[in-house]
Amino acid sequence: MKAVILAGGFGSRLSEETVFRPKPMVEIGGKPILWHIMNIYATHGVKEFVIALGYKGEMIKEYFLNFYAFNNDISVDLAAGKTLIHDGNQPDWKIHLVDTGLYTQTGGRLKRLAPWLAEEETFMFTYGDGVADIDIQALLAFHHAHGKLATVTTVRVPARFGRISFDGDQVVDFYEKPQSSEGWINGGYFVLNRKVIDYITGDETVWERDPIEQLSRDGQLVGYRHRGFWSCMDTLKEKNYLENLWNTGKAPWKIWE
Repeated sequence: MKAVILAGGFGSRLSEETVFRPKPMVEIGGKPILWHIMNIYATHGVKEFVIALGYKGEMIKEYFLNFYAFNNDISVDLAAGKTLIHDGNQPDWKIHLVDTGLYTQTGGRLKRLAPWLAEEETFMFTYGDGVADIDIQALLAFHHAHGKLATVTTVRVPARFGRISFDGDQVVDFYEKPQSSEGWINGGYFVLNRKVIDYITGDETVWERDPIEQLSRDGQLVGYRHRGFWSCMDTLKEKNYLENLWNTGKAPWKIWE
């Protein structure tokens, strides 16, 4: 199974960091938050990733092209022109880095990835800036049990985020970032049937608007309530919060060894 990760936005609310790098490359504990997200999936057996690039995507390519050098000790023999990488424990991940355009919206990025998902009936889908102690296998089992096209992981956080309303497990309303409301919100970590791509018109389509709203109206969107830890990294305050959790050994999303 593949996990699609959106990593192409400008990250303007975290401009202190994103003026230099794409938001998924902003580091928590010396590692890009993208690396943390991938470890969450990999711990539960999802080890193939399709990463949608856009803003400063070349930095993400550079990171993975040099992954072994960045994450291991190296010896450089300048006289001989040789470099030796001292192997350590490396993840057995397969990573597809795909340019989906600089200004493409979230839904448009997913639609551009359709050829990379041609053999997938079901796939994971999330943003490149949110971490959680989520049980990916439980999420997947929940998705298969209800038989709908889409599952969104919902979490409880303050009112500045959008709100999701339920009838049982069925999502009946999906409000994207209203000015004031509290309740269950979109936490990313979707499980999707490939047919959802048909709900996306083109590059200008925002996934969280027309496609999600239409899936909800069609009775094809179900919410998985995650009651554990979740946090996005939209602002410098949130980045510092995650950094402090990591540095004090209290990062709930670190479910890997």
